[in-house]
Amino acid sequence: MNYRKPKRIFEDSGTVDPRMSYHVELKNVVNTRKQNIKTMVDLGRYFSIFAPRQSGKTTYLENFCHTLEKDPAYVAIMLSFQKYKNLHRHRFYQLIQKDLYSQLTDRLEAVNCPKLDVIRAYLNTHNLTDHISFSELFEELNRKIEFKKIVILIDEFDGIPVNELENFLTTLRDLYQKYKKRTSKALYSVGLVGIRNITKLIVGGVSPFNIADQVKLPPFTLKNVQDLYNQYTEETIQPFTEDAVKKVFNETAGQPWLVNRLGTILTVDIKPETTDPITAEDVEKAVEILLYEENSHFDNIGEKARQYKETFIEIVFDGVEYIPGDEEQSLLLTHGLIKAEGKNVRVGNPIYKKRFTKAFFRESRAIAVAPLKTYLGHDELLDMKAILSDFEEYIMQIGVNAFYASQKPYEKTGQFLLTAWLYQFVEQGKGELSFEVSTGLGRIDILLTYQGRKYIVETKINRSSFERTAQKAIDQLCGKYLLTERANEGYVVIFDPKTTVGELCTPQERLVQGKKILIFNIGIGR
Repeated sequence: MNYRKPKRIFEDSGTVDPRMSYHVELKNVVNTRKQNIKTMVDLGRYFSIFAPRQSGKTTYLENFCHTLEKDPAYVAIMLSFQKYKNLHRHRFYQLIQKDLYSQLTDRLEAVNCPKLDVIRAYLNTHNLTDHISFSELFEELNRKIEFKKIVILIDEFDGIPVNELENFLTTLRDLYQKYKKRTSKALYSVGLVGIRNITKLIVGGVSPFNIADQVKLPPFTLKNVQDLYNQYTEETIQPFTEDAVKKVFNETAGQPWLVNRLGTILTVDIKPETTDPITAEDVEKAVEILLYEENSHFDNIGEKARQYKETFIEIVFDGVEYIPGDEEQSLLLTHGLIKAEGKNVRVGNPIYKKRFTKAFFRESRAIAVAPLKTYLGHDELLDMKAILSDFEEYIMQIGVNAFYASQKPYEKTGQFLLTAWLYQFVEQGKGELSFEVSTGLGRIDILLTYQGRKYIVETKINRSSFERTAQKAIDQLCGKYLLTERANEGYVVIFDPKTTVGELCTPQERLVQGKKILIFNIGIGR
C-alpha cells in the first residue's frame, strides 16, 4: 500500500488537542491510596497533581474537565495562574473573578440550574478583592446552590503571586475543613496542578494545604508509546518496529515531550513520506539529532539543572543516595531531571544524562589541548601522570574562582572539574567513569576504567598539612580501595588552598605495601 499523508502531528509545543495531535490517555493517575482523580472528586477531596513541565499536566486536566461535564451534577471550572506571579493582589483576584464567574454561569446555564438568575444577581454585586471575599463567595454559593458540585482545577498553580500563597491556600484549607462532613456544598473539590508537590509547601512554619491528597502524574508507559505511534501508523501505513518503540521508551523513560519530539524527528527528518518501517537504528539517529538540538524544553530544565550541576553529575556517576528533603536533590527531582525509588536515585532518562553531562562538562572548559591519543602509552593504556599533570595546568589556566563562588566544599568543586577532565577519555565508549563508588570498605571518589584497566583516584582538600592530608588518602587507597579492586596503582589529587594557584608542585611517587601511589598537590590559593 502507498504512504498516506498524516492528518495529525506529534505535539511538542503545548497542550495536546486530540483532533490535531496524536494523543493517549494516562491511566495510572492515582493518589497514595490508589484512588483515581474521579474517585477523589466524587468523595469531595482536595488534591495536588504535580509533574515536571511538558509532562502532559494541562492536557490531562482539560480532558478530565470534559469528562466531568458529562455529569450534570458537576460544575467543572478550570483556571490557570501561569501569568499571575508578579501581579498585585487586587489584580490577581480581579482576573480570578473574570474567569471563574464566566465559567460558573455558563455551566449553570448548560445544566439548567433553576437558581441561575439568583446566582447572576449575587455575582453582579460581589467582587473578589482578596482571600476573604474569595471565601465569602463560596460561603454564599453554599447557601444558594443545591445539588450542584463545583470542582475547581487550577493549572500552573506555581504562578500564584508569592505574597498571596499563604492566604489563598489557608482559605482553601478552611473551606475544606468547614464543609468536610457535608455532602451539599458548593465548592465540592479542588485540584491544584503544578511542578511542585503543593501539599509539602511550608509557609510561615506550617503547611497550609496538608489536607490534600498527593497525586504524581506518571510518565508514558511502554504501551502508551506504542499506542501513540500506532495512531501515526494507522494514518500513514508507516510502521514502527517493536524494537524501535522499545528503544524510544528506554531512551526517554516515557517522558511525554521527548517521546513526541522523537516521533516528529523520526517521521519528518529520518524517514519521511515512506512506508519503510522505522527501526531501532533510526531511533539512534533521531536521538543523536535531538541531543544537539536547541529547544525550549532543554533550555527550561537545563537552567534548573545548572543550579546544582555538581549534584547532577554525582547522580550521573552513581555517587549518592536519595535524601528526602535535600534542597539540591529536591529541585532536580521536581523538574524531572532525576528519579528516586527508595534510597536509589538516578537521572530521569538517558537523553537528559547524555545532553546535560556533556553540556556541563563542556561549560567547565575541561578539554585537553593535546589529542587524546597522546595520553596513551605504547600498551594503549592511559598515562595517568600526563593526564593529571595537564589537569593541574588546566586549573592554572581557568583560575580558582569556581572554588570560591559558592558555599560548596572545595573538594566537591575539584571532584567535578576532575571528573569532567577524565570524562574525555571515556566519551568515545572505550571506558567507564564512576563517581563515589561504593565498596565493601567505603566509597571510591573516582573510578576510571579504560580498556579493562582500573584507575582509582582519591581527592582531598588540604585543611591541615599536606603530609597529613596525603597520608590519610594513602591509607584509604592502600587499606581499602586498591585491595578491594585488586589494583596495584592509585592516585591522590589534593586541592590545596595553602598553595597559590600557578605554583607547580612536582608529583610524588610512593611505594606503600607493594602499591604504587602517585600524589598531585594542586594549588587553589588566591
